[in-house]
Amino acid sequence: PKLVERELSRIERGRAALDALEAIREAGGKAYWHQVDLTDPEQVSAAVRDILRESSRVDALIHCAGFEVSHYLPDKPQSEFDLVFDVKVNGWFNLLNALGTERPGAAVVFSSIAGRFGNAGQTDYAAANDLLCKSISRLRAEGVRGAAIDWTAWAEIGMATRGSIPKVMEMAGIDMLPPSEGVPVVRRELTAAGPGTEVLVAGALGVMLEERHPTGGLDLDAATKAIDAHHGPMSGRVVGFDSREGLTVRTELDPSHQAFLNDHRIEGTPVLPGVMGIEAFAEVAAALLPGWRVTALEDVELIAPFKFYRDEPRALELQVRHRGASDGTLVADCRLVGTRSLPQGEQRTVHFTGRAALAPELSRPPEEDAPGDESGDGGVGPETIYEIYFHGPAYQVLERAWRHNGEVVGRFAADLPPDHEPAEEPTVAAPRLIELCFQTAGVWELGTQGRMALPTHVDRVIRYADADEPGNLFAVVHPREDGSAIDARVVDEKGRVRVLLSGYRTIELPGALDPEALEPIRAAMS
Repeated sequence: PKLVERELSRIERGRAALDALEAIREAGGKAYWHQVDLTDPEQVSAAVRDILRESSRVDALIHCAGFEVSHYLPDKPQSEFDLVFDVKVNGWFNLLNALGTERPGAAVVFSSIAGRFGNAGQTDYAAANDLLCKSISRLRAEGVRGAAIDWTAWAEIGMATRGSIPKVMEMAGIDMLPPSEGVPVVRRELTAAGPGTEVLVAGALGVMLEERHPTGGLDLDAATKAIDAHHGPMSGRVVGFDSREGLTVRTELDPSHQAFLNDHRIEGTPVLPGVMGIEAFAEVAAALLPGWRVTALEDVELIAPFKFYRDEPRALELQVRHRGASDGTLVADCRLVGTRSLPQGEQRTVHFTGRAALAPELSRPPEEDAPGDESGDGGVGPETIYEIYFHGPAYQVLERAWRHNGEVVGRFAADLPPDHEPAEEPTVAAPRLIELCFQTAGVWELGTQGRMALPTHVDRVIRYADADEPGNLFAVVHPREDGSAIDARVVDEKGRVRVLLSGYRTIELPGALDPEALEPIRAAMS
């Protein structure tokens, strides 16, 4: 039966190839057939030379070759491992090498759910597929539209339809893929998927989604030590890792020890400042990645305030999931989660979300004309600002605010007390400079709209190299004409931009304001 199955498979492949050639011809195209051993670079190069003689360019390169023999790794001879691996990987690189400097307009590789999740008995097959995905990611960085398709097992056609495999799939809770659903995917990825990505095409995945290790294979103690090596005020202990959901860090904060909490009270209750949520994302996103720096925080949503009831210590969870970006850098999707024990049960709340962008180096700061240090008599000072604002000494970052050329300028206060303990711990995102932008924008809102507002969203905040260097610093705030958002930047006396903030939005804090206390700010912002 095995020999019969092998011969039937060969005939079916030949029939399918012939059908494809005839379909191309019937549609008005020309089809050429080259039969080669993909693991032989000379044969591949000869075929590619013939192809390039017929056409001066390659619009699409689709690599679907594969060979699979399931054996557990200790039982797998080296020759079998090499064959399974080489057909996919060496075959692919032989094609790329044969093209030389020519790059296809688009490239598609057929991967597998085994390449995405791993699978017992398929170490070689999984490794080969995953390497193809990484190669496609690199091609995208070079401007090629690249797609890697992680197929589940096909129904009706392909090598998974024979023998006991369909029954095994059923027992494992894995749906097989009907051709009517799978076949159109390639065209869709080539025509309508932008620059491309890695795509999972599957139904139910059953056992594939089960975590194979309680900590995803990460040594939690070693990871915590790595974080401690460059500890920040928002970094804590690594308490979990999931290969799909990412890293979880638990940090306990105490308002009696941290000035950024004690000096940031709303109606007497300490509330975690939004800028320290941003700082938390920046600290944890880069904590386990030596040689990588957080260059920006994007799409930051400040969904719900994180409060410290009755001034008691409280723990928060930081969840970070890393992934590659199309330009070869890294991205970390971040969440800040809080848990409370209530009489009706445990309440879990996602307070903040955002995305950290990472690169090997911070960007050098752009330069512009310094805003100048002359506020005249039209500005307002801290005695006026903090009569309305709720911030304590460590967060009284505004020394003065005034209007200048249609914008609002806020001067950073000198000699501020430490905002966190231990004071020597570094921060990553320059949170008090972001706070300077927030508060300067807030003065503008108080003066022009008569409202006290809290941060709710930031499109992007960039922290440039040397942002923490000493200097005379100014926030320059520019409200957009359509009123949709506010843009801001922190500039030093030499015109170097330290922090750039775009798409800042707020939500009004309920409660009436003292008209008499508000009047000097209205006059300064008019």
